Amino acid sequence: MSKKRCAWCQGNPLYEEYHDTEWGVPLYEDQKLFEFLSLELFQAGLSWITVLKKRPHFRIAFDNFKIERVAQYSQKKIEYLMQDKGIIRNRLKIEACIANAAAIQIIQQKHPSFAHYLWSFVDHKPLYGGYHSLEEVPAYTPLAQRLSQALKKEGFRFIGPTVCYAFMQATGLVNDHLSSCFRHRELKEQL
Repeated sequence: MSKKRCAWCQGNPLYEEYHDTEWGVPLYEDQKLFEFLSLELFQAGLSWITVLKKRPHFRIAFDNFKIERVAQYSQKKIEYLMQDKGIIRNRLKIEACIANAAAIQIIQQKHPSFAHYLWSFVDHKPLYGGYHSLEEVPAYTPLAQRLSQALKKEGFRFIGPTVCYAFMQATGLVNDHLSSCFRHRELKEQL
């Protein structure tokens, strides 16, 4: 018997693997959170499958999303990335990624970690949507709006509420697996 999954991932092995093993799993490591945040901002206006297919090359191009490395990227590195066909070549998004790495470093100086800062927005435990259909899942929530505003005040760029909410879903701050999805129950039971 096949597993019941969220409808958005069904039919594509890469999507299903991502859904089954990563999406919605709570993350607490700053570097991985930065990777997911960066990929979400590169995804804005595109399909997530496009980003998933390019993710291995993104990791190479962006030094495995090492915050301290990306924060130091020069104009020369930006020009190099703009020529890299393995990534999404959007100057504003590349520059936002670099600015966000620098902003994370500032947050790390003020808080125990970037992860601790993010998880404080959900009282350090995942929120559960409990949605029954994709139509019920919002594009963003008031909480995503608050997080977006807070991150912008810290110097983050390209981080509107829709990007924030997708990031929250992907990194497990919010469990928006549909209530019928096997991962909804599994993730709830892990905590």
